[in-house]
Amino acid sequence: MFNALLVTKDDEGKTSASVTEISEDQLPDGEVTVAVEYSTVNYKDGLCIGPGGGLVRNYPHVPGIDFAGTVEASSDDRYKAGDKVVLTGWRVGEAHWGGYAQKARVKADWLVPLPSGLDARQAMAVGTAGFTSMLAVMALEDHGLKAGDGPVLVTGAAGGVGSVAVALLAALGHEVAGVTGRPETADYLKSLGASQIVAREELNETTKRPLEAETWAGCVDAVGGEMLARVLGQMKYGASVSAVGLAGGAGLPATVIPFLLRGVNLLGIDSVMQPYDNRVRAWERIAKDLPMQKLESMVQPATLSDLPGLGRDILKGQVKGRVVVDVNA
Repeated sequence: MFNALLVTKDDEGKTSASVTEISEDQLPDGEVTVAVEYSTVNYKDGLCIGPGGGLVRNYPHVPGIDFAGTVEASSDDRYKAGDKVVLTGWRVGEAHWGGYAQKARVKADWLVPLPSGLDARQAMAVGTAGFTSMLAVMALEDHGLKAGDGPVLVTGAAGGVGSVAVALLAALGHEVAGVTGRPETADYLKSLGASQIVAREELNETTKRPLEAETWAGCVDAVGGEMLARVLGQMKYGASVSAVGLAGGAGLPATVIPFLLRGVNLLGIDSVMQPYDNRVRAWERIAKDLPMQKLESMVQPATLSDLPGLGRDILKGQVKGRVVVDVNA
């Protein structure tokens, strides 16, 4: 028997979450059983701990979309007992039982070897947020972005994805401009490496002009909506925007002019179904390029028993930084 955060639903459709002992034979099918060491808390986790948000298919359910740990048993030749692994995405923690337990069983295809230079705790300080940030930066680089090209904009800079993007870009030698609607986060963003703070209000309004002054050499956008539309018209010739979120809305009230007259690229970033080879590449880059001491300053520790409260808090926007869950504490 081992501990898990089990979410149940009653006959009236109300869900509740509590730490419960479960047995290994209750775990879902999969080729690899992992002794989980750490997990983390994302917005999706808040939904799955609580009402489900349409993400959870069946109850009872174990949430946790990210986890890192040690292989305990494997019927797949790619992994053997003792291997260190990390998992993000693949709808684990949503449609499939996830990492809020001391053990998890998953498909071998969903796992990635933990790169040398990273331990399980650090991997979960990174989590889906940091993994997505790395994918966004890699996409910008693949489309020509180099240090010295000019300032790189990060919207939603104080959020999980934005914070890691700021730290990554600065560590790679870029001049970073962070957009935030919370003036009190300016010092925090500067500590991560931002050299310029842009008030959200400066970019939050649409303009009738399809093009403005060429300002940004690249952009990691976690906001979408009107802000993304505005930023597209401010990109330098041939520059790219990595779109990773929609905090400001799913609509895009833009014109095609930036694409036609400046050759701007809008790059969609998905972390859930990302192919294996690119996952390995991203995690290796994280181990090499992400300044871990800056990441550590974002970490808030937690245990399985803390998760019901943290799930509610993150849905209210009350969780700052990166939560790292020690499932064995």
